[in-house]
Amino acid sequence: MADTISLRIAIIGAGIAGLTTAIALKHHPSIDIQIYERASELREIGASIALGPNGMRTLDKLGVQNALDESIAFRNKSRLPMIYRHYKTNEVVSTDSHRGDVDFRHLTARFYRAHLQEALLEHVDNTRVHLSKAFHSVISDTASKKLVITFTDGTTTTADVLLGADGISSAVRRFFVSTSAPTWTGWVAFRSVFPISHVAHIPDLPDEATHIWGPDRSIFMSKLGRDLFTVVGSSQSDPSAHDAPYKDAMWDSDGDVNQLKQYYQDWSPLVRAVVDAVPYTRIYPNTAGHGLDSWVLGSGNVTLAGDAAHAHGGAFAAGGSLAIDDAWAFAASILEVFPASATTAPSEGDIARALDLYEKTRKSHTDRVLRTVHQGNKKKLDRVSKVETDEELRARMKNREDPAWIHEHDVEATFASVLVAEEKRVYGQARL
Repeated sequence: MADTISLRIAIIGAGIAGLTTAIALKHHPSIDIQIYERASELREIGASIALGPNGMRTLDKLGVQNALDESIAFRNKSRLPMIYRHYKTNEVVSTDSHRGDVDFRHLTARFYRAHLQEALLEHVDNTRVHLSKAFHSVISDTASKKLVITFTDGTTTTADVLLGADGISSAVRRFFVSTSAPTWTGWVAFRSVFPISHVAHIPDLPDEATHIWGPDRSIFMSKLGRDLFTVVGSSQSDPSAHDAPYKDAMWDSDGDVNQLKQYYQDWSPLVRAVVDAVPYTRIYPNTAGHGLDSWVLGSGNVTLAGDAAHAHGGAFAAGGSLAIDDAWAFAASILEVFPASATTAPSEGDIARALDLYEKTRKSHTDRVLRTVHQGNKKKLDRVSKVETDEELRARMKNREDPAWIHEHDVEATFASVLVAEEKRVYGQARL
């Protein structure tokens, strides 16, 4: 680190987006990254998580090879991202496939979230992570030209740039856009992660990540790293109904395995055997919000990343990769205006340009994700009051949204195209 700090970036949130951003910028000699996390300990929640080729490729570029290791990253031996089976017959009705030339290391992988977070933390200086620091407010100090960030414990810090990476209920986002809180979609996930020994005795236990669909719900099951197994059940109801189940449920709260068994009592013998073996379950009500008009907030030196920027509710299992690509794009934008070879600090104009580049690189893509998610949520609600025939179920499984455009999005190529467009615009203005 240079003797004089030229740029200080405060990151709110020590999740995937925040940690990856710190990793992407840690080699710059004149950038000071400080991460502020509201939790009193770094204990990742949310059970399992998937990363598509985009997220895996970006982690590889950032040198986070330990996160790609087979000991924690489970990939389907068939190379297929997902396999879809029928709830009664267990037959494979459809599969996802990779569209591009995907290296084995970058194939879609499933993780226990705690394992992924541990892998990221190995690349972050722990003295830069400050716990029990919940964001409260931020103001711009005109005298120092710094952001003054206040936490709920009354302490403050200063920074040149603030990155809100504090999740789907982001306090940073709500501070600037009070109406941006996500709302419950009516969908609830019942997540469990446990030693595979609980289900190893079951004949024909899926040895690849498998999504089993029924008329009114689905269940996902997969191996994870370090001899773990995950099961994710679901329930969909009308969120506007006054008696909707789980209407007042809290994120990561205790679930009832007996209720889970009841949900799948009429499914195939395989599903019933797996569900009967689940030792516990936890409840995760799904929420989603609409996209913001802009990610550049405050006086032009505040922005967002991950679920804080695009509250899409975990659809397509894309949240982790989207957060990782956000982090890469934010870092690339900062480095574009303030390379490691720079001898002077970036100006306010430089910072504004960096955040503009970042938004142009990411927002159109994530806005498309959000639109697709909301369309899908509407279709789910339409099915709540309808009895779906087997023929309709099979058609829905075969004609579902192809997520390859999400999971194989090339953030590096997009950033390059944004730079080219900027150069053309500047050159065109110069000629006028």
